[in-house]
Amino acid sequence: MIRRLTKLIKKNSEEQRKIYLQSKELEWAHVFHDSIRGKEWLVKLPLNIGRWAGSYSFFYVLGRILNDYKPQSIIEFGLGESSKFISAYLDNELLNTKHVVIEQSEDWKNAFQKRFQLSKHSEIKICNLETKTHKGLEYYGYKNIDNVVTGKFDFYIVDGPLGSDNFSRFDIVSLCERLNTDDEFIIIIDDYNRKGEKETVDELYANFREKGIEVNTGMFEGNKNVLLIATEKYKYATSV
Repeated sequence: MIRRLTKLIKKNSEEQRKIYLQSKELEWAHVFHDSIRGKEWLVKLPLNIGRWAGSYSFFYVLGRILNDYKPQSIIEFGLGESSKFISAYLDNELLNTKHVVIEQSEDWKNAFQKRFQLSKHSEIKICNLETKTHKGLEYYGYKNIDNVVTGKFDFYIVDGPLGSDNFSRFDIVSLCERLNTDDEFIIIIDDYNRKGEKETVDELYANFREKGIEVNTGMFEGNKNVLLIATEKYKYATSV
């Protein structure tokens, strides 16, 4: 009897948590739609938000960063709805911004481009997936990413490749090893509610501490959690 009650209480708690997160997501949806008022080119943009794509909290934060901080160089892991969103900004407001998209599938790239053409300021680079290891644990990573992607960026968007149980989307750590205390940047980590992404972020923090790079963080909760990491120049982005 006690075991049955314990199981029932746990199930009820999980259901209440789901309801809470869905309520948060609905709130973010309203906030997002309010935030793009007056930008007809965004209002009319065909976007599919949620499910495998970013959540409303993700798109709200993304929009605020593009609008408020106008990054000059953007790298995005994963081609999809957010690529369309960024591309619309490039064609209308961020006319001198460079946008690099890292995608794992040539087939998906071709299918995507049949439906939507990105800005001329956007470049898609194909990096096949391979299994990599960190601390003896395997994760999916982009093949040869350190050679395909050169230089540093103002804005890093981590929503690919496919998630891993451990050290998910760990390539961001490798790219951030190039950064030093003179660099100012913003990083968005999608799916921060998952264990693998949290492990990757812990490694990022350790890397920054070792280099003496001070960062500020903000977490936006909804159906999926979004983590934002920003240096001093962009610290107020963590509270948008």
